[in-house]
Amino acid sequence: MDLGLRNRVYVVTGASRGLGRAAAEALAAEGAKVVISGRDERGVTEAAGAIGSGVHGLAADNADPATPQRLIGAARERFGGFDGILISVGGPAPGFAADTTDKQWQTAFESVFLGALRLARAAAEELGEGGVIGFVLSGSVHEPIAGLTISNGLRPGLAGFAKSLANELGPRGIRVVGLLPSRIDTDRVRELDALSGDAAAAKAKNESRIPLRRYGTPEEFGGTAAFLLSPAASYLTGLMLPVDGGARHGF
Repeated sequence: MDLGLRNRVYVVTGASRGLGRAAAEALAAEGAKVVISGRDERGVTEAAGAIGSGVHGLAADNADPATPQRLIGAARERFGGFDGILISVGGPAPGFAADTTDKQWQTAFESVFLGALRLARAAAEELGEGGVIGFVLSGSVHEPIAGLTISNGLRPGLAGFAKSLANELGPRGIRVVGLLPSRIDTDRVRELDALSGDAAAAKAKNESRIPLRRYGTPEEFGGTAAFLLSPAASYLTGLMLPVDGGARHGF
């Protein structure tokens, strides 16, 4: 199946590692041109070089109000267009309600919530018919995850914003989609498992709750993201798609 991605131009944030990088790799493998960002200049430069010649890396922090125009400008200057964006950010600090601080909440709000909102608004101003805005959120949109209180507080709000944006941009032919990963085998998830004191036991316990009885791979997530961002998914908007091996049991 041809996804129609060849020579289309995307921005993917938080793509020096993890889920953002997996999505960028899948897009590039299908022939798309991709501007990737990450806060660490060395990391994002190395990631861009490893993914391939159709990828340009740019050090940028989602919390910086100047970042949206820098990234979209780089896409137009480097590759001559801008067809969509996948907004991915690193997970906020873990912790329970009683031990998360105001500073942790403020920092996470600036990068996870307000940064994503700014990126989406800037993309909406620049995209034409057939454009797409994607959000990498979390299974916590539907069900809180123990020990990730800040994420539990912010991700559902972004999902609500994305749904509202989909309604507003639909008449212009611009789609808005969300991906809700759960246990994907990334550095972040391995770090969270290790917080229990026994990473192997935590993984086994989590896998026992997943109908497919395993963690997902970054490649599986990336392929799903590439499809949702592609013209092949042209009639899909406003949806929040779980990428979780069946861990969400509701409809």
